[in-house]
Amino acid sequence: MATAPSSDGGLDSAPRLATRLAAPAAGWTVEVDAIVVGSGIAGLTAALELRTRVPRVLLVTKDLLGSGSTVWAQGGIAAALDPEDSPAAHLQDTLVAGVGLCDPRAVEVLVTEGPARVRELVARGAVFDRAPDGQISLTREGGHHADRIAHAGGDATGAEISRALVAQIEAVRDDPGIEVIEHALVLDVLTGPAGPDGRPGAACGVTLHVIGEGQRDGVGAALGKAVVLATGGIGQVFRSSTNPPQATGDGIAAALRAGAVVGDVEFVQFHPTVLWLGSGVKGQLTLVSEAVRGEGALLLDTDGVRFMPDVHPMAELAPRDVVAHAIVRRMADTGADHVWLDARHLGGDFLRRRFPTIHERLLEHGIDLTTDLVPVAPAQHYHSGGVVTDLVGRTSLPGLYAVGEAACTGVHGANRLASNSLLEGLVFAHRAARHITDKVAAGALTRQEPTVRSGSEALVAAASRARVQRLATEGPGVLRSGDCLRRAASGLAGVPTDAHLRHDDGRALAAPQTAEWETTNVHQVASVLTATALARQESRGGHARSDFPERDDEHWRVRLEASLDPDGQLVVRRAPID
Repeated sequence: MATAPSSDGGLDSAPRLATRLAAPAAGWTVEVDAIVVGSGIAGLTAALELRTRVPRVLLVTKDLLGSGSTVWAQGGIAAALDPEDSPAAHLQDTLVAGVGLCDPRAVEVLVTEGPARVRELVARGAVFDRAPDGQISLTREGGHHADRIAHAGGDATGAEISRALVAQIEAVRDDPGIEVIEHALVLDVLTGPAGPDGRPGAACGVTLHVIGEGQRDGVGAALGKAVVLATGGIGQVFRSSTNPPQATGDGIAAALRAGAVVGDVEFVQFHPTVLWLGSGVKGQLTLVSEAVRGEGALLLDTDGVRFMPDVHPMAELAPRDVVAHAIVRRMADTGADHVWLDARHLGGDFLRRRFPTIHERLLEHGIDLTTDLVPVAPAQHYHSGGVVTDLVGRTSLPGLYAVGEAACTGVHGANRLASNSLLEGLVFAHRAARHITDKVAAGALTRQEPTVRSGSEALVAAASRARVQRLATEGPGVLRSGDCLRRAASGLAGVPTDAHLRHDDGRALAAPQTAEWETTNVHQVASVLTATALARQESRGGHARSDFPERDDEHWRVRLEASLDPDGQLVVRRAPID
């Protein structure tokens, strides 16, 4: 850990991170106009919008097309579709949930363009649940004061949206204007020559590693005029999460190494109601959607006492950070490791019809939602921060765009309002694609030749991942403190990151391969998360510190932005909120 000047946020030291991954030289090259990385709602939307507007698009996905985080979204997508609702009301609920750190301009874009984008999803083939009058059925979730959550298959909204968008991509697979590469991990964002002031050069492509069959195999380079990162979240930074295994923070880490600014990284949303199966369980956990509480389910402590009405006027439908923190505190008061979710009074027929997926997944663990109390506890669910962008998805790095969970648009602030995530990916992917189209047509986006960045390259052994996840869980977890964050920072600094580290007998501890590249990304994201959580000396939204339990608008109504200097030193700065 390198010493850095203390910031006014109390950050006494900052990590020095690699500016590129250790990897073999690219064995093949492909040239396109735009590269889209990720196949959730944001990546698929961006690729579909770009396909008919620029000559050639490359869509890269880490697994299969339909395996992104979107497919796991249960509750729905929020939009003011009811004539009695309004974008202004949706805006107000979003601002309240964001606890003073939302960018009102970004929220206005989200809520005003959202209804049209949802209707376009229907035109693309997404089938939403309908009310008896034929209109899209709408329900309510935490933080919303109106029924504005559109859902599909009861509790399978993300799966239906993903199905519809993947079908659109599959229908044009043979189009020479688009190439899809599955099973491809993006390693680094390629950049052109740095400016005379040392500022990073423009993004001009990515390196990626392809596992599997086909013409594209091994490490290669995709070169383009624009790169769109839609790589999803950071769930695997933690010991347990609702995110799929692919969510290793690849896009945020790659953008950071390239010199882009990231923001709001300290704001992590822990979903209040994740199935509790014991302290030894790890990996992707079963989410019990907030929509269950939206339909009237109650939270009880292990003594059978309903506690949320004493915490917040909206009780079980309070913003997620409020509910998650209340659960953790109640668990501490009762000495329990979980609380109960009680939906039994809603009726078996209704629950099986409204929540078929959740009902089936709970049955796999011997729990019947219709007759049993469900043990739940908070777990990492969503990351409100990411690569800082403007209203059209542009990052601080020319040619680099970010959309969806990987981006920090300013929509979520300190805490995401329920079901705004799918909408954000949809709206801002559409805007980014249109902006790229206009710039390519005007000749304002041209491809530079990639150069080798200053700084170091590194690799973290896959064997270190459990250690990193433990440090992140115990440091910048649900409830934080200066002491636990400093311990986490020290522990993360002690994780070996030397790509050439070897045993005494010469065997490499880490070799350039998928598990090591992902673990390096996890380590870098955990390091930045810990540094920014330590710097923010207050509690707000998804960031709660026991040593600074109050919200402090006088000093901390700011966004913390972080970037690497040319040598890889992490720099954390305050940015005003307009």
